[in-house]
Amino acid sequence: MSTDSVQSNTPRHVAIIMDGNGRWARKRLLPRIEGHRKGVKNVRNLLEALSTSPVRYLTLFAFSVENWQRPKEEVDALMDLLKQFLKRESRLLVRNRIRLEIIGGREELPEDVRQELDRVQRETSEFEDHVLTLALNYGSRTEVLDATRRIAQDLADGSLSEPPATWEEYRPYLYTGDMPDPDLIIRTSGEWRVSNFLLLQGAYAELYFCDIPWPEFTINHFNEALESYSRRERRFGRVSTSPVEV
Repeated sequence: MSTDSVQSNTPRHVAIIMDGNGRWARKRLLPRIEGHRKGVKNVRNLLEALSTSPVRYLTLFAFSVENWQRPKEEVDALMDLLKQFLKRESRLLVRNRIRLEIIGGREELPEDVRQELDRVQRETSEFEDHVLTLALNYGSRTEVLDATRRIAQDLADGSLSEPPATWEEYRPYLYTGDMPDPDLIIRTSGEWRVSNFLLLQGAYAELYFCDIPWPEFTINHFNEALESYSRRERRFGRVSTSPVEV
């Protein structure tokens, strides 16, 4: 993730919808799990580069609440891949001072996966340089419902005197907590939707869609997304400051 070709206007927080593993495998007459396995290897390439990148936060949509509807053998294989990834790459995270965070409902995940998540989070908890967040059993609508329940509970027990009136007051009730909102959301493999991913946090994020399936998405493709972001003007509802307003 060399910064040589990336302009100074670099996003602090990039979120990625890693799509296309199954289609990549099917095109090669391989089982779907082989696409997921290749996709996991691709995550390592990003992590290797993250330590020298101006991007501080990287959030990966790894497993959605809807993914439980897939065949059981595929779900089991995905959980095993996740566990092996955590075992294998925890040293990489520690070496590169990358903190691991999790968003989503971890209670539904297998116990052995939760144990590995807890271990890696403990080992990386003190790192502040870069943050890798895995969205696991995550869905933005579920996140909003959970936030609403937490607010109602705090109002009921008196720890909150009135409902949140601003985004900054509401934000801590989301899974993302104090994490900054994503500046750039990337989706691979040619789909043009965000699929229940960071719907509130990504309200003003720049979106970048590419046809490359996730197993083939390289650091060069990532840099192309950063370069696209650097050429955009983020107005947040304000009037354009560019010479020619469109």
